Amino acid sequence: MSRKKRGKIVAPALFLFAILLSACQQPYSTPPAVTNTPLDPNSFFTTPMSEPDSMADVERFITQTALAGNPNATINTATPGGAATVTPTPIIDLNPTATATQAVVIAATSTSVPSGAKPSTYVLKNGEFPYCIARRFNVDPDQLLSLSGLTSASANNLSAGTVLTIPQSGSFIGDRSWHDHPATFTVGVTYDTNTVYGVACYYGDIEPSVIAQNNGISVDASLTAGQVLNIP
Repeated sequence: MSRKKRGKIVAPALFLFAILLSACQQPYSTPPAVTNTPLDPNSFFTTPMSEPDSMADVERFITQTALAGNPNATINTATPGGAATVTPTPIIDLNPTATATQAVVIAATSTSVPSGAKPSTYVLKNGEFPYCIARRFNVDPDQLLSLSGLTSASANNLSAGTVLTIPQSGSFIGDRSWHDHPATFTVGVTYDTNTVYGVACYYGDIEPSVIAQNNGISVDASLTAGQVLNIP
């Protein structure tokens, strides 16, 4: 084959080879540019964070996340390795209300009325009489009758609603308790009364509300014959 013919064959071959080589080095496509998706500025979410460039970026992200969850948190960076740690600050409720979860402590109620607990006046209830009121409030019964404008003869015929004047000095002479307690009281058998107030008068120094509370009844409840009460 002559040199001229050989040159005609080689030249197109080299040109084809150059085209193929150029095609191999050309990328299939150009990657799209990265843009952040615009979001509502009032939204709870923010634009996704790009990949961190260093550990400092990671620590900064951790710190911001912790502060977002607890604004009162304290950031401590003096830890081994330089990593930031978050110490939550306890939140103290400045307005405790009792809550479902508060414990209520109920003090034990004394069965007898304290000697210093003396009202200025007292209105008699059904089943009560001046002498038992003097025992209950630890006052001199004669002085009570005198201040109330009563006599010993009329004291046994007083009706409910009578207002007694309670002395603020002096004390009951003798044992304030008329009958011993704790005990049980059977209505219509132990004593002729159908009121809690009358039962309290039978014992003398005990408060009617204490008897009612101890038996789960109202202090104004009407008692029935045969009903048994526990007297503390």
